[in-house]
Amino acid sequence: MKTTGRRTFLKSSVASLGVAALAGRVWAQAAAGSSALGANDKIRTAVVGLHGRGHDHVDAWLSTPGVELVALCDVDQNVLNKAADAVDKRTGGKVGRVVDIRKLLEDKSLNAISIATPNHWHTLAAFWAMQAGKDVYVEKPLCHNIWEGRQLVKAARKYQRICQHGTQGRSSPALQEAMQKLKEGAIGKVYMARGLSYKWRASIGKAKGPQPIPKGVDYDLWLGPAPEKPLLRKSLHYTWHWFWDYGNGDIGNQGIHEMDMARWGLGVDLPSKIQSMGGNFVHDDDKQTFTSQTVTFWYPQEKKLLEFEVRPWVTNYEGFGANGSNEVGVLFYGTEGYMAVEYFGYKTFLGQKREPGPTAKEEGNPWVNFVKAVRSRKIEDVCGDVEAGFKTCVHNHLANIAARLGRTLTFDPATEQFPGDAEANAMLTREYRKPFVVPVVD
Repeated sequence: MKTTGRRTFLKSSVASLGVAALAGRVWAQAAAGSSALGANDKIRTAVVGLHGRGHDHVDAWLSTPGVELVALCDVDQNVLNKAADAVDKRTGGKVGRVVDIRKLLEDKSLNAISIATPNHWHTLAAFWAMQAGKDVYVEKPLCHNIWEGRQLVKAARKYQRICQHGTQGRSSPALQEAMQKLKEGAIGKVYMARGLSYKWRASIGKAKGPQPIPKGVDYDLWLGPAPEKPLLRKSLHYTWHWFWDYGNGDIGNQGIHEMDMARWGLGVDLPSKIQSMGGNFVHDDDKQTFTSQTVTFWYPQEKKLLEFEVRPWVTNYEGFGANGSNEVGVLFYGTEGYMAVEYFGYKTFLGQKREPGPTAKEEGNPWVNFVKAVRSRKIEDVCGDVEAGFKTCVHNHLANIAARLGRTLTFDPATEQFPGDAEANAMLTREYRKPFVVPVVD
């Protein structure tokens, strides 16, 4: 199979309760957004959040057939104008420029949005969009905490919207093949997965008291659902990943990709026991979240284990084609061999002699998958539906809760609660700052 670079494929490509209950069903073309789409109509999209991953969203929509990028949205006027100027130059048109997502969603001709904001905004932005009749592609992790993630799943079903999670490995034909091979017993009975997220993260330094808000930034909008606090780090952008109010550490940043592959390949939903420990050892800086972390999840019904490790330093070759700075992927262990899976490929090794088995490497296109689902209104066309994304996010949040509390946790997958553990249950959600409150969905 042919291997291509991530940006190359984006620019060149032309071509269990909730899911089970709705699989195969074609939704009525209700409400706004996609309801007005004809077979030959272009899907009108907008990108919300443009500082980092949002650039890939812009590239994708400008390169995907049948899509018209009509607006960009960001709370930083400098970032917004720079991105919009680049789009205007590339297209010869005039893309819309919006600071407040609420204003963006008033556009009834808009069919869909993609979200690449900081984590603490993902759920609320997606929720508001679906309420307004828009389909949503939301970056990982789709939720900042477990409670709001469940509300987002309910909202997608209530408003009959397509909601795709940004774990793009789900769109890879090679990874789809790998998961099918595991299911068919290519390495025997799979009993354990070990996810690795070894990725260099530089020091963010130490801020000496509150920092000035960059000119052109609407800081109230940037904070959104988060508590009202001054900027207590040296940089507003990206470093938010390492602060609990906004991010989820690297297990919820890079690690969620590998966590999704591990859960997918094991064929599990949610764990019943969680052990996790973490800390910061390489840099003496302002990071709050863990840069080194080890986690174990136990699934008693399936009798399977999921181990996960995050650290900012690569010390040896683990089998994923390391480039010297990053080593990320999943090892699956079976009774007859093991499989190494990464973005976007896999290798199998069979028997005691580790004889080579099936292997493949091929990227997919999550944007084309999303467009297909928007047109068909079928959940089974979504590569990374909101329900699957949520269950993966739960793992990352459980790992952080256990590590922050410093003890083994018992979790009830049916109720999504910690039985009899008020301290842990309090960490399932957050206090939302009005008016940026995630609604309760009945």
